Amino acid sequence: MKLVKYLLISLCSISTIALADTVAEVKQTIEMANAETKASMQSQPDTVAAAGALEFWSSGGLMQRVPANSAVQKFEHFGLTAKHIEVIPLEEGKSAVAMYYSEGYMKPVGSPGTSHYLTRVTEVYVKEKGKWKVRAAHFSPVTGGEGTKQTSID
Repeated sequence: MKLVKYLLISLCSISTIALADTVAEVKQTIEMANAETKASMQSQPDTVAAAGALEFWSSGGLMQRVPANSAVQKFEHFGLTAKHIEVIPLEEGKSAVAMYYSEGYMKPVGSPGTSHYLTRVTEVYVKEKGKWKVRAAHFSPVTGGEGTKQTSID
């Protein structure tokens, strides 16, 4: 009987550790993407799932289909920060939903800038070949903030 209790406690501990790993990994993915974009002034490659992603952008308009091999976007200015990130694992180590606020400023090369970007973000992540990638996303402006000016993928 003691062995059964020990095994149950061990299994619960392992699943709690694994859950914490998914949450930490997805948070780190979001934070690192922003940090790397700030440092390089271009979006990070290979962040979209192999099947692509469906996204609603903060600029409004229709749903966008974003291909896995979408072009890297370059910026003249980029200073976005993800805040209050919450991650809900859907299937441990395989999929999760992240919800957070994105705040700051940005100006893509060849597009109008956004000086007070402030949006709510919901992203669905899937893990492919050891890397968390976006499968779906929804960005909506917070009152008092603004979204991007983009209307489609170029």
